[in-house]
Amino acid sequence: METVDPVTSVPQALPLAGERVAFTGTLASMTHREAHAEVERQGGTASEHVSRQTTLLVVGEEGWPLEPDGQTSVKLQHAERLRTEGRDLRIIRESEWLDFIGLHSHRDALHRLCTPAMLSRMLDVTVHEIRRWERLGLIQAVEHVCRLPYFDFQDAAGVSRLAALVNAGVPIRAIQNSLAQLESVLGVGSRPLMQLEILATDRKIVYRDLSGRLKTTHGQRLFDFDGPAPDDDSGPATIPLPVPEPGAPNRTNWTAGQWFDEGRRLADEGQIEAAIETLRMGLMSEHDAPEIHFQLAELLYRQGETRAALERYHVAVEIDPNYLEAWTQIGCLLSELGQHDEAIQAFRIAIDVHPDYHDAHLHLAESLHQAGRSPEAADHWRKYLEFDHSGPWADAARQRLEEFEKTATDPATQP
Repeated sequence: METVDPVTSVPQALPLAGERVAFTGTLASMTHREAHAEVERQGGTASEHVSRQTTLLVVGEEGWPLEPDGQTSVKLQHAERLRTEGRDLRIIRESEWLDFIGLHSHRDALHRLCTPAMLSRMLDVTVHEIRRWERLGLIQAVEHVCRLPYFDFQDAAGVSRLAALVNAGVPIRAIQNSLAQLESVLGVGSRPLMQLEILATDRKIVYRDLSGRLKTTHGQRLFDFDGPAPDDDSGPATIPLPVPEPGAPNRTNWTAGQWFDEGRRLADEGQIEAAIETLRMGLMSEHDAPEIHFQLAELLYRQGETRAALERYHVAVEIDPNYLEAWTQIGCLLSELGQHDEAIQAFRIAIDVHPDYHDAHLHLAESLHQAGRSPEAADHWRKYLEFDHSGPWADAARQRLEEFEKTATDPATQP
């Protein structure tokens, strides 16, 4: 199949002419259905399965192509066997495929930078868990804008897949072997293995609460038949809660930062009430620390104390008027309480501080819609869709836009 170069008028072969293409794993740039249609447009033939006729296997880059048992995907295993038999079958990453067919904007989107809230929506994990990944060193912020961290989407998606496997009890060795295979085929580097090691170590750590009960860092209570065995190096490490001991430094001399770190650790372990009290102690040392107020607000909200959380978020922005996440949370809580006009004001302030803050555009659009101001909301839905092209929130924004545009052009709705 050929196209004609618009400049030279010379016929050119389409990039995928003669190729039979299959896909494995989750694609970050589009759905499998859309990818199949793109293959056909580029002159190739799309296939649901890998066979002896397959010439190209594209590996999706939203997380790793690993099965629920930790093994590499069935399609990837089949492709590797065919290559061993001498078949001319190439295995490439999604980003390489996009580059090859000229979809450079889609390729660049694979490494788009996301806030914790964006990652939460895209990966279906809580914002709290994403912040915990950062504290563990699983992901690192690429940049900060007014205290707002931005993470590489692809890196976070990989962690999400590994964390799901580890939490499901898949043997670490099986995952390691699969990652080693991906390294040999795709050159994924050593970072996934490092992330897996952190996840595995974190899962083994347990602690004793003040009642002597044994729990994991994920809050799961364990049966302790024999009591602690400090001489048994093969068992998991036990971390007691920080109870003052004779001769230990007086905790009343702790800095606000020490109280803050301790409060976050307790929150990670599911001890929310203890974490709240610990953060309050930190504020006694430094009452104008906006990040402590913000963290305290999050924990109060998790306890169902919405009004108290809202007050703490307000304190955070009183101290730091450019605290983007705090303004956004104020808007979200006000919207939840039905105070849409006040929520709109909070979201507008966040956008004034950072015009490209897509979370704020999405929330502002929804609040404007709820307030019966859909024409104003439309611009902000469009702004959000410039960043997020797929996923449930993008679909919701697109649906809102379609409903608005249909209503706007319907003669029956015109005055």
